[in-house]
Amino acid sequence: MSRPLSVVAPEWWDYTTLDKELIGDAARLTPEEMLGLSRPGFEVVFYDTRESFYLAEALEYIEAWAQATEEQPAGICGPVGPTEQLPLVAQLVNALGLDLRHAHFWGMDEWYADGGEVPVEHELSFERADRELCFDRIDRGLTMREENLHFPKVANLEDYSASFERVRCVVMQGGQGEVAHWAFNDPPRREGEYGDEPPPPEEYLKLGARVVDLHPLTIIQNARTSGGGQASEVPTQALTVGPVETWRAERVSIWQAGRHNSPFGMRLTTLMVSKKIADSSVPMSLLALHPNVRFSFYRPGIGTCAAEMH
Repeated sequence: MSRPLSVVAPEWWDYTTLDKELIGDAARLTPEEMLGLSRPGFEVVFYDTRESFYLAEALEYIEAWAQATEEQPAGICGPVGPTEQLPLVAQLVNALGLDLRHAHFWGMDEWYADGGEVPVEHELSFERADRELCFDRIDRGLTMREENLHFPKVANLEDYSASFERVRCVVMQGGQGEVAHWAFNDPPRREGEYGDEPPPPEEYLKLGARVVDLHPLTIIQNARTSGGGQASEVPTQALTVGPVETWRAERVSIWQAGRHNSPFGMRLTTLMVSKKIADSSVPMSLLALHPNVRFSFYRPGIGTCAAEMH
């Protein structure tokens, strides 16, 4: 029997196609119950202040880069969204005098339009944000080699992916999107052989760095958070790191301050990853199959799923 159609985009898979009992179980979770969903291979962490939350996120960069040596370079793959940690990263590097010559960084995604990645001059460019908010603020003499900065581009996707094999990725950071993605690993369209059921997890996990079509919820979210509400100005495609590269990271670290996802979405993926319920209509749930995942939350941002009129 075919699963329900999405209530927001019937041509797509997403979390609204899940079993109603699972949806209800997730919505009823209290923050304390979420914290109790840690298990071996999956850790749930709370931070009580925004300052401690973003400082801890920034420190993951420092901890990864501090392990880099000439013989064994190492790095971190990081998101734009959130961005609040990025200036803190530069400040910490400068204060500690951390030499980044052997450190690496992977930008996890970029907008795609007109047949290629958007130029770094584009107002929504993720590479531009990484450089302006972090790398351009690091003192000369400590800066990372340009060849150690890996940003996904149409012409270099194969080498971008291969760099995760050449260099140790200590941690892959991310946020969680409204459609329950990490990077731009959105749910797939509901078509062809996947008209009645979404692709099995083992098929989705074969996907590497690629150009993707974006779910309508992703476009609306980015219009709200980055584009002043102008959905028509947000690209409908993107370049993204895939599951293949994600599984080469030693740890996947997801940071949720309650700004880029809903109280329900945060509960749903925490429950699914904890209980190892992997479903490609909820891409974040596939992290249940990764051996080392951490979800970090800003505790006041978790909110409630109770109905409330505004």
